[in-house]
Amino acid sequence: MTYSNDSGLAPESGQPQLSLSTPAARNLATTTKSAPQMQEITSRWLLKMLPWVQTQGGTYRVNRRLTYTVADGRLTFTNTGAAVQVIPQELCQLPLLRGFDDTGVLNALASRFVQQEFAPGDIIVQSGQAADRLFSIAHGKANKLVAGKYEEPQLLDILADGDHFGDQVLVESESTWKFTVKAVTRCIVLSLPQQAFPELLNQSEALQAQVEQFRTRAAQPQNKYGEALIALSSSHSPETALPGTFVDYELSPREYPLSIAQTVLRVNTRVADLYNEPMNQTEQQLRLTIEALRERQEHELINNREFGLLHNADLKQRIHTRSGPATPDDMDELITRRRKPRLFLAHPRTIAAFGRECNRRGIYPDTIDMDGSKIITWRNVPILPCNKIPITKNQTSSILVLRTGLEDQGVIGLHQTGIPDEYQPSLSVRLMDTSEKAIISYLITAYYSAAVLVPDALGILEDVEIGR
Repeated sequence: MTYSNDSGLAPESGQPQLSLSTPAARNLATTTKSAPQMQEITSRWLLKMLPWVQTQGGTYRVNRRLTYTVADGRLTFTNTGAAVQVIPQELCQLPLLRGFDDTGVLNALASRFVQQEFAPGDIIVQSGQAADRLFSIAHGKANKLVAGKYEEPQLLDILADGDHFGDQVLVESESTWKFTVKAVTRCIVLSLPQQAFPELLNQSEALQAQVEQFRTRAAQPQNKYGEALIALSSSHSPETALPGTFVDYELSPREYPLSIAQTVLRVNTRVADLYNEPMNQTEQQLRLTIEALRERQEHELINNREFGLLHNADLKQRIHTRSGPATPDDMDELITRRRKPRLFLAHPRTIAAFGRECNRRGIYPDTIDMDGSKIITWRNVPILPCNKIPITKNQTSSILVLRTGLEDQGVIGLHQTGIPDEYQPSLSVRLMDTSEKAIISYLITAYYSAAVLVPDALGILEDVEIGR
């Protein structure tokens, strides 16, 4: 075949061109083209699965029953070389010191912590021995064990960085450990001897008042969740005096204000006027900008420190893996801590790591069809991919499990529809002005947030290894 060039001569033979060249013909042809494509677009399962609740006034208040106890916080540490110290202000994470703000006393307490190191397999505390100090895991992982009925030790909990136990021994005397704590990995542990606390207690009236307040709060009738007890009677004999009761509420319930994501889209008037066939340039610019805004919205719902799910899970609903990667045993532990789990969320690489663990055991999870995609499940709960969940430099990540909906006291999304210039639910596109350079500006705004109605609606499996 002979090809021609613009000179009208065949490129090799120098003979005259016999037909119209392809480049010239394309000048008269209509090119078939795609709409602008974008790699950033993901499935955004969280936005699809969350039930969105209309939030008038821009704020959602979560009312709960009065709770006398709070979840044990995790302590944070600093180190200088191999020497590790607890940050004094972090001691307020202990239930005993919740709300205590005497910096001098906190500094004195922090200075009395003693550093210890344990090798894998070492016993940190032994059941039946005298409980004489508060322990906190600064680094590493340990198992909390009790004696089983059939001689085998039973796993109560897994303790890791920042977890602590034994804070009750600071205000109780002659107590013994009811469990054994055994190091799984190398552990750095900081302990506060029991005798160090009375010394400071005798010197500080503020600390004495704090301890009295703690004891009063602990003595209040409460259920196993720490909520103010509702007095009831059952299986009683006739004419028995029935208890009187009422349901007390938190006086300062948490409020979730709607968050915001915004940008200004600029379009040249010449582009908007002249280059709108076969695709409207302004609409395509809007479409891709809104896609990016929705991606940011899902990222914030996962990672925002004020309302993001990773930072708002109750500390008692955060568990650690038994061996590093997520195993079927870990997933079972995660879902059995709550009723009616609706979905898992995990990074795609974390899902792949879980699949490898299932393959290693010869387990093949079922799949379901969701929105045209095949999604693997565990115990009939779908495991949905979400690349907004971060992966640390140590190649670890987290797996979230959610119960959703108002009726089930789950996790809900918050938005407000009917706003001015609404383009999509709770998203507005507002024409701002046209500049002296003929640039049209559009203000694009999305309003959103999320709320966890009760603590067990959200659980997290933390520090999941994905590189093994």
